[in-house]
Amino acid sequence: MSNSQIIIRLILSVVLSGFIGLERQVHRRAAGLRTHILVSIGSTLIMLTSLYIFDIYKDKAPVDPARIAAGVITGIGFLGAGTIIRYGEEIRGLTTAASLWVVAALGLSVGCGFYVAAIATTVLVLLALLFLRRVESKIFGKPC
Repeated sequence: MSNSQIIIRLILSVVLSGFIGLERQVHRRAAGLRTHILVSIGSTLIMLTSLYIFDIYKDKAPVDPARIAAGVITGIGFLGAGTIIRYGEEIRGLTTAASLWVVAALGLSVGCGFYVAAIATTVLVLLALLFLRRVESKIFGKPC
């Protein structure tokens, strides 16, 4: 993989996760723009590192680049759990925790070059975050 491909993947990771993080920031959630970008770019770097390790050792030892990526998905649960807060009967932060999990997956997909899926996922997540909020408001009477 060339240096320019690496840089493009890191930048795309920042841009895609930035859109999601910006939506969270606008709605004043615990994890906003910077947190989402950091989670995604970290995931991208981990995937790039996994691919790099695979490339170095593919003829010397059995290496599975997906094993390191699986650790990201497990580890992100701890960060997401930190955004979930209980207020009496109400639980807040689940959507933000889920969005952090998604940007971790976005980072992994961008890191391995799965651009179409990453871009489509970003669009779908933004649609869910932006438009389903209004639908919930109308159906369940929740404030936007």
